[in-house]
Amino acid sequence: MRHTPRRARRGSNPYSLVKQAKTQTEGSAGYTFINKQRKRAIDYKTLRRFVSALVEHFGLQERPFSVVFVTDEMIRRYNHQYRGFDKPTDVLSFQGDQLYLGDILISSETAYNQALKSRTLSFERNLRRLILHGLLHLMGYDHETDDGQMKAIERRLRRRFQC
Repeated sequence: MRHTPRRARRGSNPYSLVKQAKTQTEGSAGYTFINKQRKRAIDYKTLRRFVSALVEHFGLQERPFSVVFVTDEMIRRYNHQYRGFDKPTDVLSFQGDQLYLGDILISSETAYNQALKSRTLSFERNLRRLILHGLLHLMGYDHETDDGQMKAIERRLRRRFQC
């Protein structure tokens, strides 16, 4: 008897477009993860613990925000449109209003490639660093204009949260 492989059912791939649109998880503190990419698997359980600890540390329980994982192409378009740089970057932050803190966009491709080039940085650890960096921007810090204040805070928090 000859074996014929089954056709893949629509949505059977964990990174299929059907499931991609549904890959949205909410943390208990009002933050949301949204996955708009299929290149890299994201460990939401670990990230939820990390982001929950950050939310508690900063007292952001009443300020919802989103962490959106995107491709290099998507982040390149945002970087070009909003910053004038026609190239991908690792993280972009878009501040919201008084009720909604904003959105953190992370290129999973760039984060993965950065981790590959580092001897000490894993993909998951880099995602945590980028989330921390983006969250500081949402809270109003800006390393391009603040004479090193954000960099010092970020360095201290990286040690505290081991990222």
